[in-house]
Amino acid sequence: MPAPRGKLVLLPPNRVWRTYQGGRELDALAGATAPADGHFPEDWIASTTRAINAGREHLREGVSRVVVGGEPHDFAALLAADPDYFLGAAHVAKHGAQPHLLVKLLDPSIRLHFQVHPTADFARRFLGSPSGKTEAYHVVATRPEVVAPYICLGFQRPPSRAELRRMIETQDIAALEACFDKIPVKPGDTFLVPGGVPHALGEGVFLVEIQEPSDLVVRFEFERGGYVLPESARFMGRGLDFCLDVFDLAPWSLSRVAVEAARQPLRRRALGPDSWQDDLVGPAQTPCFRVRKSHLRGPVAKSEDAAHIGIVTGGRVTVEAGDERHDFKPGEKFFCPAGLGALRYSPEPTAEILECFPPA
Repeated sequence: MPAPRGKLVLLPPNRVWRTYQGGRELDALAGATAPADGHFPEDWIASTTRAINAGREHLREGVSRVVVGGEPHDFAALLAADPDYFLGAAHVAKHGAQPHLLVKLLDPSIRLHFQVHPTADFARRFLGSPSGKTEAYHVVATRPEVVAPYICLGFQRPPSRAELRRMIETQDIAALEACFDKIPVKPGDTFLVPGGVPHALGEGVFLVEIQEPSDLVVRFEFERGGYVLPESARFMGRGLDFCLDVFDLAPWSLSRVAVEAARQPLRRRALGPDSWQDDLVGPAQTPCFRVRKSHLRGPVAKSEDAAHIGIVTGGRVTVEAGDERHDFKPGEKFFCPAGLGALRYSPEPTAEILECFPPA
């Protein structure tokens, strides 16, 4: 059967088990009668990437099931059936029949483990992977009970390599915490976290994470929320000395974070009298992905230059593609094929859509 054309790809929840707790807000968005935190705090969006979870290797966890024209599909198989239409011929020539992008909703109830991800160069040279894990955060909301929401990004007071090894080996969490400042965040903020930069997401920060399509991570804090990481989930199956080479030990002063990591919206184009689109992350910041945000204050028809994922981060909107109409509320999302053409948006009365693109 040929892959369906001329339709949006709808993206139902794709919850993934993680070592930290959260997910209450994701439950609420899905209409659960009793939203609760647990070990499924992430929703992987339009994903062809498998999650790496110790003890769950037998599961095809992470790869999305999607809906097109009312019919369910495996997302990876759907793309493979008609890659030029779904992803664009230029993208397929460079990256093959997969989006070369991973997007998630993250909803932590506790601070995540202190962690660091390899750069693409390190991953290619030493891990046999075409992708590292440079990522970006776009904050959607914070939990009302969290008084001072924050992230940790880069060592403001970096230890020496020997000091870092000692802190990790002895799990001197107080010393590790002292390497970081808590960086305040609020809804609408966007941060770029390059590969190699140590970091942690604070509790109660609900966000969209846009990243390279891998699950490569060095977790150098072994216990969070009563769960102790197995050895295999700490150092990517390698030793600590190997993983120390992943770390960027240069100082990330708060002024450097403000200039190099915090992303200010840059007006890209007008979409109508009162509607516009901003660039949040582009090729000047990273070659790994692109992020835009459309602010809709009236009906808009627009097309994009590539396949992309749309996530409604505010308001409600009706999206028309061909003869189909779809009503989206906050937290709902879709994949727009490269060959679909212009979409028609009708906000009710206003809407914001975060748009996540593969590399240019």
